Amino acid sequence: MNIIIKKCNNIENASISIKENALNIKYAINGTGKTTISQAILCSMNDSQNGTESIRDLKPFKYVDQDDHNPEVLGADQIKSIKVFDEKYINEFVFLPSELLKGSFDIFIRDENYENGMKEIDNLVETLRKMLAEDKDIDDLIKDFNELSGGFGKPTKTGIHGSSSLSKAFKSGNKIINIPEGLDEYKDYIQSENNYKWVKWQIDGKTYLDISENCPYCTNNIKDKKNTIRHVGEVYDSKSVENLNMLVGVFQRLNQYFSDETKSVIDNFIKNIDGYTEDQINYLIEIKEQIDRLNVKFIKVQELGFKSLKDVDKIIEGLKSHCIDLDLFNHLQSESTQKKADIVNNAINFLLEKAGELQGSINKQKRLIERLVKENSSEINSFLKNAGYQYHVDIIEDKDGQYKLKLIHNDVTSEVNNVKTHLSFGERNAFSLVLFMYDALKNVPDLIVLDDPISSFDKNKKYAIIDMLFRKGKGFRGKTALLLTHDFEPIVDMVYHHTDRFAPPLAVFIENIHGELCEKVITKLDIKTFIDINNENIKNHSNEINKLVYLRRLYEVTNKKGDGYQLISNLLHKRDIPTIKNNYGEENSVRPMKPGEIKRGIKEIQEKILNFNYQNCLKIIQDDVEMKRIYLSTNNNYEKLHIYRIIYDDKQERLNSDIIQKFINEAFHLENDYIYQLNPCDYQLVPEYVIDECNKYIQEL
Repeated sequence: MNIIIKKCNNIENASISIKENALNIKYAINGTGKTTISQAILCSMNDSQNGTESIRDLKPFKYVDQDDHNPEVLGADQIKSIKVFDEKYINEFVFLPSELLKGSFDIFIRDENYENGMKEIDNLVETLRKMLAEDKDIDDLIKDFNELSGGFGKPTKTGIHGSSSLSKAFKSGNKIINIPEGLDEYKDYIQSENNYKWVKWQIDGKTYLDISENCPYCTNNIKDKKNTIRHVGEVYDSKSVENLNMLVGVFQRLNQYFSDETKSVIDNFIKNIDGYTEDQINYLIEIKEQIDRLNVKFIKVQELGFKSLKDVDKIIEGLKSHCIDLDLFNHLQSESTQKKADIVNNAINFLLEKAGELQGSINKQKRLIERLVKENSSEINSFLKNAGYQYHVDIIEDKDGQYKLKLIHNDVTSEVNNVKTHLSFGERNAFSLVLFMYDALKNVPDLIVLDDPISSFDKNKKYAIIDMLFRKGKGFRGKTALLLTHDFEPIVDMVYHHTDRFAPPLAVFIENIHGELCEKVITKLDIKTFIDINNENIKNHSNEINKLVYLRRLYEVTNKKGDGYQLISNLLHKRDIPTIKNNYGEENSVRPMKPGEIKRGIKEIQEKILNFNYQNCLKIIQDDVEMKRIYLSTNNNYEKLHIYRIIYDDKQERLNSDIIQKFINEAFHLENDYIYQLNPCDYQLVPEYVIDECNKYIQEL
């Protein structure tokens, strides 16, 4: 796959090669445009799928006021889905309050085998659901039970809550049936279907009664009826009337499910003139308690499935507990209630006949979940241990039967809350990367992009992450992945040192020259120690000044700072007479090099540069015109920096040489990583946790 990117941020033109079903490493220095490559591919896909991030957002600032020069991405049409690991992913998906990774249940547990197991169990309980579904009244019954129960309001120690619908509707008696004296003429309105609306309408009009002697609705004279009209609002309020209508309707719909005695009591309660008594309320509370219990029975049997039956050893006992014995519901003993109970009981009895088969299916599903939990958590915990983190993870079931990934410190048994506050920046990044891997594998995107993910880690953690992501069986091996990095170590590990452990990646170096990006393939032969690089360049270079630069670096990294090194240093500092530091204190610490020292230095240099002549080289170095020619003819930026440093060594306008030198070192950071290091006999360079593990095996030996 070859993707062309045009006019995106600092990229004018780029041709990016991506090998399918393989790891593609794009190695580049910072500022090259690695993140822009990721953004351009993602935005291009979003534009084709009407996403929120558009390629137009990447238009370079220098073209913002121009209608042309618009960003383009060509050749990415086959990428229909992409998963990008970057700061945005960490902020949106990782370290949520309730779980380490958003949707961890779907990622770690819900796979094809899990879904098939659930279908197997569902098929066994499907008969029960069909039996319940055939009787449409059961859903209505549950709804009415809930509505009536809710009418009692918040629970209280005695009676019912004063703000409950039941209290507001019946506390002063049923004044819909029992219309107060003097309001009989409004009977048709008070007892109409929309009576509460009429009451509200009547009350809203009261404010206009004192404006005139005429009716605010029909302008007829109402002088003698004003008190009667006001009385309607004193006796009724719209909310109480609405509550009364609702509860009376519920009682009437449930009437067929009550026993004869209970029907009579409820009928008297509904028609009460003066309001309810304490005994009536206590009686109603008894009815509510039985309604709630029976309602739970109906609801639970509708929800019957793996979560409610996974205690396999008690499955028969569990099924029997769903049976309904109406002898325990004296207020609900009626023919209609018995019919509904028979539906449930018959379905449960059918399942009891299938109990053995159901037990087997549930047991199988439980074993699958246990295996998934163990496998996934073990892999992550192995990484955490290898990387030296004092944490482990577990996939824990919550009260809703959902499995969520939780973080636990090795010193405690309870999960870690507010994970972000406990983990360091590096720890958060490491966790995020591993969790991203599982997320990406679950979603199976066409392209996986890792935008500079590991540069902040030490060597051991870098390798642990690379091993987890690209070597292990559940990693990105065999997937189309793009690793954008300014870190050379992954290439050293996978292309040079451990070709037997990793599938060979396509590694390239990316250059950005004034917006023009080009790729150069990196093979094993291209990876060398800095000593080899210097020796090779000394041997092959045609320019003697550049040869001297590399020879001086070779002397430095091998700590061979004898007469040859001193002579080259003098030469690069343009000294007519070579000098050397004295070893006898600060006074007169610099002296001219002795003829014998110069002779030894020349001989030492000529072992590498055959025709070396100090005066001839000095003449070139002191000639700014010739040095400028050498600088301009040099194509390598590393050498250009060295030539630049030589040119400006004796000039006031020169840049700080220490800064330049540091920049040169970083350009070839392999010097520091593989040549310069502290003596491990004097410094504890090996992490203590590694030694702890070694100690364990030594003790067992």
